[in-house]
Amino acid sequence: MLELNASGQPRPSLPVKRPAPALPSAPAPASAPAWQVKGTPGQNLVLLPGQMHVGSQVASLRTLLGSCVAIVVWHPGRRVGGMCHFLLPQRTRRNGESLDGRYGDEAVEAMVTALRGLRAVPQECTAHLYGGADTMPDGAGVKFSVGERNIEQGWSLIDHYGFSLDGVDVGEDIPRTVNLSLSDGAVEMRRGNGRAPVLAAAAPQALPRATTPAPLASPTRRF
Repeated sequence: MLELNASGQPRPSLPVKRPAPALPSAPAPASAPAWQVKGTPGQNLVLLPGQMHVGSQVASLRTLLGSCVAIVVWHPGRRVGGMCHFLLPQRTRRNGESLDGRYGDEAVEAMVTALRGLRAVPQECTAHLYGGADTMPDGAGVKFSVGERNIEQGWSLIDHYGFSLDGVDVGEDIPRTVNLSLSDGAVEMRRGNGRAPVLAAAAPQALPRATTPAPLASPTRRF
C-alpha cells in the first residue's frame, strides 16, 4: 500500500538499509607446545625433563640433571637467555610430526627458532653444556651409555648452530644442578653427591608443569 503526502502525491519509499557483511576473523595464533614453557615475569622457573624456555622476563631458570643434558644460552647484547633439558639425543621423526623437547636435536631447533624470534643471532650467543652422567650400574657392560650419547649430541648441536662454548661439565656419575640468571646471564653449576638419578622419557602429554625451585644447597662451580 502506497503512502500519500500532504498534497496527495505518493510518498517516495526510503531505501532499505542492509547490515554490512561480517569481516572474516583473524586466525588465532598457534599456541606453543606445553614443553616450551612460558613462565611469568619475575618467576624462578624450574625446567623438568623435556622442557625448554627462552626469554628475558623470568628471573631465573634451573634444572636438575642425571644422564640428561642441558644446553644453556645467553645473548649479551639482547640480554636474552634460554635453557633446554633433553633426555635422548634424537629420534626418527615422521613427516609433519611436531617437535618434541625430549630429543636434543628437536629441543635445540626450537630454542634457536625462539632466539631468532627475539632477534638474538645464535652465533652471537654463548653456550654452556652440562650433564650426561653415567647412570648405568657398575659392571653392566654397556660401552656407550645414554649420557655419553647425549654429550656427543650436545657438542654437535653447539657446533652446528655456531654457539660460542663458555662452560662445560659433563660425564662421570654425579647429578648436577644448573641455574641461569636472566638479569645478567650468570650461570651456576653445582655438583651433587652420590649417583645421578635415572630419568625415563615420559610421553609428551604427561610432561609435568614447571614449578618454583627450592634453594640451592651445595658448592658452586662457575664458568
